[in-house]
Amino acid sequence: MNFRQRLLLARLGSAALKAGLHHQIDSQKLETARAEFCLKMLKRIWGGGNPGRGKRLRQQLENLGTTYTKLGQFLSTRGDLLPADILIELSFLQDRVTPIPGLDATLEIERSLGQPLDENFRSIDRQPLATASIAQIYKAQLLDGTEVILKLVRPNVVEKIRREMNDLREITEYLCERHPLAARLKLSQIVHDQESIMLRETDMFRESQNQINLRANFPNSNLLKVPRVYTKFTRSNLIVMDHANGIPIGDIEALRERGVDFKILAEKGVKTFFKQVFEDNFFHADMHAGNILVDIADPKDPKYIALDCAIMGSLTDYDRRYLAQNILAFFKRDYRRIAELHLDSGWIPSQTDVAAFSKVIEELCDPIYQRPLGEISFANFLTDLFRAANAFSIEIQPQLVLLQKTLLYVEGLGRQLYPQLNLWETALPFMTTWAERNLGPAAVVGDFFKLAEEFFSDPFKFGDFIRQNQQERIKASVQARELSDLKRATKRIIIKQRRMMFCALLIIIIAITILKI
Repeated sequence: MNFRQRLLLARLGSAALKAGLHHQIDSQKLETARAEFCLKMLKRIWGGGNPGRGKRLRQQLENLGTTYTKLGQFLSTRGDLLPADILIELSFLQDRVTPIPGLDATLEIERSLGQPLDENFRSIDRQPLATASIAQIYKAQLLDGTEVILKLVRPNVVEKIRREMNDLREITEYLCERHPLAARLKLSQIVHDQESIMLRETDMFRESQNQINLRANFPNSNLLKVPRVYTKFTRSNLIVMDHANGIPIGDIEALRERGVDFKILAEKGVKTFFKQVFEDNFFHADMHAGNILVDIADPKDPKYIALDCAIMGSLTDYDRRYLAQNILAFFKRDYRRIAELHLDSGWIPSQTDVAAFSKVIEELCDPIYQRPLGEISFANFLTDLFRAANAFSIEIQPQLVLLQKTLLYVEGLGRQLYPQLNLWETALPFMTTWAERNLGPAAVVGDFFKLAEEFFSDPFKFGDFIRQNQQERIKASVQARELSDLKRATKRIIIKQRRMMFCALLIIIIAITILKI
């Protein structure tokens, strides 16, 4: 480890001690006696256990930089990991980060637009409505009186992100070279991807297009509203959109006072997540409380309002099918199937004992099955999960990190809104319907037509296409058989499947014959 890396670790360690994080660790849960002794000595020598600990942690994260402020935003949603006083302070990082001193926002906005403000705006507030790690938010009025929001990227934030992420990348590369678990968790790749994600947050052209696309996916929706973007004002560091009237989702007391049905709101959060991931394949990946409002026009049927569409995620068809198969297997408590899916996908080594792995999955998942969110200890589950990952050499998939982060946000918000929420009962009908459409007989036929289309576009790739898609088609047909217990008319479905497969095969055979002629 070079001097620069040691300096960074010393800085991070100093910040952790100043914030009192060592007081949040239970020494009895450490694996070695030496580590337990060192932690006890730190707690004795370096105080700061309780008074103002949340404020100290928030200040240290802000001082460390943009990257660490984003970490604080994530932690602010985890009521199962941190006590209430720390959560309250960290929630300030969602939209109340310390403003940039001396910044003349109107001058920056005018410079970005390249024309006088009074040609487009009746007024612009000089004081920010909200301040986050990447940008600051201002209220304004268009010439016709329409209330809008201006999002202005902080000056020099790109350089700060590159510098901070470069430091973290050096540390993770060092860890991956020396620790097998760090390598299997692919920390270096995750840090690299996170840098790309954060840099995308600074591009308002990208965010503008993301917001337009998300809005198009929820037209007149009863689940989610997305503010309109005024594209003529969009610049690389500026975006203008309609002002959304709603209550911040983190203001639980205000929502309660207005009579909001928290059960409906929590269930809609789950449905919105699954629709974005599985139907639209375009999901909001930064759903902390600072980016979500609640439309309470009808408190008994509230809707979400999505803000800040800078980070959006999508998956390959294979990843979506793989995830759906895992979710369905979990709903059916078919833990061996989950183990087999991990083996087939290459997440665990080929020589893994499937029976032993399925037993570990059962021990992990069974305690949380059909439990409401309020009765699930995420901290214990995460600890056990990492132990299983270490024991079975599980490979973490970087392409799923955004989805996992989004799911953690949704779960954290659900815990705050309605701890009695039964995630399984809410998600099962949606996943069953989606699976019947995308993993059942119709999907198999669709694969055959894709095969024919690929063949006609380039016959020389036909053999490669078959080999590349063979495993996925086999998995789809296996999943189709598994879905049979979700419907009573099993025999009729199988008969239709065979007929459709025969027709598709016939079409391909005829096409090949014609091509030969």
